[in-house]
Amino acid sequence: MTTPADLRALAGALGERASLHRPLGPLTTYGVGGPAALYVEVEGPADLEVVRAALREQAAGESSPIFVIGRGSNLLVSDAGFDGIVLHLGGGFAGLDLPDATGDGAAAPVVRAGAALALPVLARRVADAGWAGLSWAVGVPGSVGGAVRMNAGGHGSDMASCLVRYRWVDLVADAGGTDDAARLAYGYRTSTVTPTQLVVAADIRVTPGSVEEEHAAVAAIVRWRREHQPGGANAGSVFTNPEGDSAGRLIESAGLKGFRLGTAHVSDKHANFIQADRDGRADDVYALMEHVRGVVAERCGVTLRTEVRLLGFGDGKTDAVNGARR
Repeated sequence: MTTPADLRALAGALGERASLHRPLGPLTTYGVGGPAALYVEVEGPADLEVVRAALREQAAGESSPIFVIGRGSNLLVSDAGFDGIVLHLGGGFAGLDLPDATGDGAAAPVVRAGAALALPVLARRVADAGWAGLSWAVGVPGSVGGAVRMNAGGHGSDMASCLVRYRWVDLVADAGGTDDAARLAYGYRTSTVTPTQLVVAADIRVTPGSVEEEHAAVAAIVRWRREHQPGGANAGSVFTNPEGDSAGRLIESAGLKGFRLGTAHVSDKHANFIQADRDGRADDVYALMEHVRGVVAERCGVTLRTEVRLLGFGDGKTDAVNGARR
């Protein structure tokens, strides 16, 4: 991978915050994939302002695509890597403020969570404090910021049902602020957040509960996932469920459960999961996704839509764009 001069200059301006050709596979739950041309670690709010200023000064958003990576739990990076800029939020964005009271005030109680906070950690800490409404998040292995961006959900709930407001900034423009959830125009696993817009915090609605009941709810979800979903190197559900049907059912009915292509295979436990072998190839995972889509379309008459975000793949199949094309 050749690094363009503008990215080398940006790396120089950012100093220790930046790394050239940082492997991205280890930052994803698939564990496969190539490097980013430029990787930037943003430890906290002060760092973020430095990074934004450097991006604007170098006009990086116009010349190179930008991608924000969270916990990598819903991401597949191509073996060739990504020829743009990848930003990752550090521990300074993983804070959590819980309500002090039990909801006696006029406003509904909310928790304020930083974008880098892991959803399972959020769910457990909220349960430990006796607040209800977020047990579902223990089963989603992403971050708060990623969940806001894609309307993550599971076990009968999602961000659209509990997000009150969120704070965001634009990485390449002087824009940002705090907005109500309505601005996101949520759909199923979609929102209006663009690739250069970075979610930094979220206010999420909770209700008074009991520690015992919330611990039981969290434990039940963890137990269900262990019984019904595979572990190992995967990114959760690969395809969104068509209306009135299940992607897993369609894949299984097409005879693809357990099907292998190179170093990737459809899970024997749940057909909507694709597993990567240790030291496998991201391009095999992607090829298997496309094979499954094609066979299901042919045999079942349904074209499945990929839920996993793709980075660095050709033919426009990527979730990062230049800032100039927002």
